[in-house]
Parts: sequence; structure tokens; C-alpha cells
Amino acid sequence: MKLLLLCLGLTLVCAHHEDSHDVLTSNFDMSKISGEWHTILMASDVKEKVEEQGSMRMFVESIQPLDNSSLLLKYHKKINGECTELTFICDETEEEGVYSVSYDGYNEFYISEAVYNDYLIFYVLNSNKEKKFQLMELNARNPDVSPQIKKRFEELCENRGIPKENVQDLTNAETHLVSLWEIRGCWLTVLCSASADPCSQD
Repeated sequence: MKLLLLCLGLTLVCAHHEDSHDVLTSNFDMSKISGEWHTILMASDVKEKVEEQGSMRMFVESIQPLDNSSLLLKYHKKINGECTELTFICDETEEEGVYSVSYDGYNEFYISEAVYNDYLIFYVLNSNKEKKFQLMELNARNPDVSPQIKKRFEELCENRGIPKENVQDLTNAETHLVSLWEIRGCWLTVLCSASADPCSQD
């Protein structure tokens, strides 16, 4: 019996070690982040940027690394009452792993933390004229994310001076069917928030 308990304990320790080892904070293989993602949480030190009607409140569809080291990001956002697809080509800056894109000002961003088959966290610094704000975004491979990952996101936000109350849960929006989009050669159902808010897809 003692041997069985010892083996079980070692198994749990090894499993925990493997899970921790999967978490990366640098030297990302961008090919491994390619594919579909779901936006789970967003936060900003300027809260209105990620609230309903906020300029930065949008929902990721996919991330694709390009041959020239740029990233192709596809998002959905509600603009003038319509679900709109936004496509961004993000160029790598002189600093490896840091990308730039123009939207609501000039943005530089990088992956703060990732587990390739589970989640990734973007850190964004936006500059618009003389004003700046920070934004963080938790994306996941599946809509269901563990409370531990959400708590980790909140901790990273607080480390950047973004309070917990500024974290917006984008998975809670009530949705209704709006239209069909033709994406990647097949018809997918697109859902938009019944509240004034964005687009997600089934």
C-alpha cells in the first residue's frame, strides 16, 4: 500500500513538473501558435478601451506566421452594428519577438506567456500621439479555460499595474445568430453579442 501511494505521489509530482515545463515566456516557436484561437479575457489600464464599444474590444479568430517573420492576425469586431472581420499584418520590429501594427494608434506587442496547445497571453503597448495605454489579452485554443489560467492572467496584469477590476471576461457575452461568414473555404456560423458587443464564432 505504501509503495502504491509513493508511486501515485511521484506521478503527480512529475505531471505537475511537465505542466510547468510547458509554460514558455521567451524564445517562442511562432509556427506552433499558428491556427484558431478564442479570446477569453482582455484588460487595460484604460478600462474603456476593452469595455463594450471600446476600440480594442475584439475577438481573435486565427493567428498565422508568415514567411517574412510577420504575423497575420484575424479578429472580429462589432462596428456600426455589424460584425466585421479585421485583418492585421504585424511586422516584427528590430527587437526579436516584438511586433508592431497600426490600429487606434501605434501598437507594439509580444507574447508574454504561452502553452502552445492551450493558451497565450499578449502584452500590448499602444501609443496615440502623446497618450499611451497598456493592454493584455488572454487567448486560448478552446473556449473553456481553467480558473488557474485566468488567475495567472490577472496576476500578470497586476504586475503591469492593471487592476483586477479592469479585466473583462469576453466569454460571458450573451450571443445570438446574426449571419454566416465564409472563412477558410467553409461556412461557419458567426455569433454576435446581443448586448452591443462583439463577435464570436461557433
